[in-house]
Amino acid sequence: EVQLVESGGGLVQAGGSLRLSCATSGITLDDYAIGWFRQAPGKEREGVSCFNGGDGRSSFANSVKGRFTISTDNVKNTVYLIIHSLKSEDTALYYCAASTSVCSFDDWQYDYWGQGTQVTVSS
Repeated sequence: EVQLVESGGGLVQAGGSLRLSCATSGITLDDYAIGWFRQAPGKEREGVSCFNGGDGRSSFANSVKGRFTISTDNVKNTVYLIIHSLKSEDTALYYCAASTSVCSFDDWQYDYWGQGTQVTVSS
């Protein structure tokens, strides 16, 4: 059974940093792309970053480029999304998802989803 569990969200001040975790089970990271998405209240879900297990490369949406980074722990089968210089517009429910395809910001390409972790940025 494939499971993705996000954690690490919380209430943080603007300008701070946060590390979100996506712990996976039932998959091998080398064979999947792990995408990070977020959904703010009243807005559509948007893809913000993706880790391509096949080649180890990461990609980022223009809106977050330079502030978001990705790291992985293959022993723990976990992908981390590190957010720097948090802004109020980063407030959202953050999801990770797994796809057997290469990285994409199209959520329909993802087969498995976590339950999300809430990030709230106070100004």
